[in-house]
This record gives sequence, structure tokens and C-alpha cells, in this order.
Amino acid sequence: MLNSYQYSDSYDELLKLMIRHAKEKEIDRQITEILNGFFEKEISNENRPFSRPERVHLFQSLSKTILADVIEKIDGTQ
Repeated sequence: MLNSYQYSDSYDELLKLMIRHAKEKEIDRQITEILNGFFEKEISNENRPFSRPERVHLFQSLSKTILADVIEKIDGTQ
């Protein structure tokens, strides 16, 4: 199958191309938005006040845990 991209058939070149495309499409931002949407929905159900630093820390901890679980699934260890 032919395509318009000019790259060698090497794995590394293909990986670089795919990473560049993911960055161009801002996949990381999209994932962050999904996590933030989930977080905001869940935190609003808690009916208790959180300071800004608490919210930031909680969001960071939640995101890191979820992403670590995703990495384990990708690696096939779970």
C-alpha cells in the first residue's frame, strides 16, 4: 500500500512519524481533557470543599494512577 509519507521502512522512523502525528493532533491534550472531565464530574458529587492545592494534587494522583494502569494494560502485564 502506498501513502504520501516519505520514510524508511525502519521501525524507528515509523515510530517517529507516528509520534509526530500524535503530537500534531494533540493526543496528550485530549487525554488530559478526558481525565479532567471525569475528575470534575466525580469531585462535584463529593459535596465537600477542596482547596485549589488539594484539587490539583487529587487530580494529579488520579491521573497518574489511571495512566499507570493504562501502561500496564498496554504492556500486557495486567
